[in-house]
Amino acid sequence: MDYLISAFRSGGPFMYVILATMMIGFAIVIERMIVVMFKNKIDSNAFISRIMEFIQRENISNAIEFCNMSRAALPRIAKVGLAEYGKSPKQIQNAFEMAAMAELPKLEKRTHYLATIANIATLLGLLGTIFGLISSFEAVANADASMKSTLLSAGISQAMNTTAFGLIAAIPNMIAYAFLQEKTTELTDEINMHIARIYNRLVAGRS
Repeated sequence: MDYLISAFRSGGPFMYVILATMMIGFAIVIERMIVVMFKNKIDSNAFISRIMEFIQRENISNAIEFCNMSRAALPRIAKVGLAEYGKSPKQIQNAFEMAAMAELPKLEKRTHYLATIANIATLLGLLGTIFGLISSFEAVANADASMKSTLLSAGISQAMNTTAFGLIAAIPNMIAYAFLQEKTTELTDEINMHIARIYNRLVAGRS
């Protein structure tokens, strides 16, 4: 632990900037995890089965009330389409599409920042290393010949700390970005599939 603290301090001001970048990334990861993995994670099969029962009985008001019991994306989109029950298929389809356009982007909100943050952390690490090397060479230029080798080695070691810390900050953010992208895509595909089932049932009920 003492080594890590010493390495962090020796890295210079860039270490604090990278740390701030890493903390912003972690905050986004936690917030997105809550939204994707918890807030919008419902038993979609049970939900759709219940909605289908309400439509079968033409009890649309209860179906809408059932949707209001959850703030997840699927019920919110379903509610908008159910409110158009009895209208033309085109009107129902437009209602579902408009609701999806409003709700689905919320699932991807801020996730793309993680890739940018990872790149920034890496670049800040490299920039810190460059500045550290410049400072080291300047110090060596004015040092005694007997001390140049020692000073140069120490300076390079300290300068490389920023590159290492930049990668430490970047890698978890990139992994989280890939994971969240995959989960968001799965959730979006699932929602689209179930909304299509509700639409088909609503349209079939008019036949």
